[in-house]
Amino acid sequence: MKYVTKEVKIACAGIVAVVLLYFGINFLKGINMLKATNYYYVECDNIGGLAVSSPVYADGYNIGIVRDISYDHERPGHVTVEIEVEEGLRVPKGSEAELVTEMLGTVKMNLLLANNPRERVEIGDTIPGHSNNGLMGEASKMVPVIQQMLPKMDSILISLNKLLADPALAATLHNTQVITENLTVTTNQINQLMKNDIPQLTGKLNHISDNFVTISDNLAQTDYNAMLQRVDATLASFASITDKLNNKDNNLGLLLNDSTLYYNLNRTSSNAADLLEDLKTHPKRYVHFSLFGRKDDSK
Repeated sequence: MKYVTKEVKIACAGIVAVVLLYFGINFLKGINMLKATNYYYVECDNIGGLAVSSPVYADGYNIGIVRDISYDHERPGHVTVEIEVEEGLRVPKGSEAELVTEMLGTVKMNLLLANNPRERVEIGDTIPGHSNNGLMGEASKMVPVIQQMLPKMDSILISLNKLLADPALAATLHNTQVITENLTVTTNQINQLMKNDIPQLTGKLNHISDNFVTISDNLAQTDYNAMLQRVDATLASFASITDKLNNKDNNLGLLLNDSTLYYNLNRTSSNAADLLEDLKTHPKRYVHFSLFGRKDDSK
């Protein structure tokens, strides 16, 4: 066995170190040098910050990485991205690559596989790509609108502060509170009234209704013909009395209709009154009384 010199050992160690370094760097980049892969190219107009070793996904599954990115200086706006995908994945024709910007600003590539099981993209061919800025893109679109709205928002906030600082607003709120408290008290009173007085009123109304029903039943049972006959008889009697009062054949009729009789009775009554007055004034003119039987000649 020949003796291996020190220089050969150092050279072999250096070669092994370089190989390990190469495999280690590629491993850290996510490149598996021991796994068979296929290569495709994606042509984009804007990669939005996509970097080498960025992951490539298909239906949410990591199927490869970005191997290289090159800019076409002869055709501005054209960027070619070389991707490495698993050997078992055959990309159908009509598929596209989408660059998605995530919340933290990182960019990943999604392969949107077409539903075309018969035709495949040849290994090494180009796949069309486009950018999808996602939520960050939508937010960036809203920035100009928000910038235009900021002055208006400032004016609104200033007006709102003035309104809140206005003493009239505080007075209005106080009045509103007072009105609300009054409404609460009124509502409680109404509820109490509904609870206590309404049942009593309902009972009285029911009693009145029962009375009306009783009166209605009594009226329904009344013999109106007999009542009308009695009324007719009463009116006839009243008419007969009236005729007698108007007739001079009786004393009451004469008294009411003959003025001579009235005057005679009046004069008789007046004479009787004078006689009684004279009797009170001069009783001796009408009564003669003497204890000794002597006649009094005085008038």
